[in-house]
Amino acid sequence: MTDKLTNAQIAWRAAQDIADGAYVNLGIGFPEMVAKFQPEGREAVFHTENGVLGFGKAPPEGDEDWDLINAGKKAITLKPGAAFFHHADSFAMVRGGHLDVAILGAYEVAQTGDLANWSTGPKGVPAVGGAMDLVHGAKRVAVITDHVTKTGKPKLVGRCSLPLTGVGCVTRVYTSLAVVDIEDGRFILREKLPAISFDDLQSLTGAELHRPAPVADLIAPEL
Repeated sequence: MTDKLTNAQIAWRAAQDIADGAYVNLGIGFPEMVAKFQPEGREAVFHTENGVLGFGKAPPEGDEDWDLINAGKKAITLKPGAAFFHHADSFAMVRGGHLDVAILGAYEVAQTGDLANWSTGPKGVPAVGGAMDLVHGAKRVAVITDHVTKTGKPKLVGRCSLPLTGVGCVTRVYTSLAVVDIEDGRFILREKLPAISFDDLQSLTGAELHRPAPVADLIAPEL
């Protein structure tokens, strides 16, 4: 495969589309990295399911307060005005449509916007968790992911084969090779790495890519 974006570069690209003042939930693991790359002059308000709104960067190693953690059990700091609340209230915020954006990881994303980001079996995530609330409660749901699996199979597919987290919920996917919107049950290619041809990108995608407008170059800084 051609050179691809690193996880940090994918997270950086996703961060560029978060509006100033947006209320944002970042999925556990890779999506948490998005918080590091807020554009200058913009500041999102980050929410975590275990009951914190307005948390900041991770503390320096050795300065952690383990009473202050996010849903991924990672240490956090607090920004001025941060709030604590019961996790039931946290989910009421999610289900009540008070989050502007949720950014999640994925095993598979279908051209219809269906998302599969958990699995069963001995190495699977043990349950779907709060993601099923986030994908239908947030006003916009985006995914960050490698374009293919470790074995080279497409993660953008015609139909998900794994248990679904949500149906018709994803509107944009940021991958290691491209930025793809989901509109009217189709993958719409918006950006791609200059080094990869459209045909090669299509061969790594499990459903048809459409190009209704000129495709921009996907450019990310060295991180």
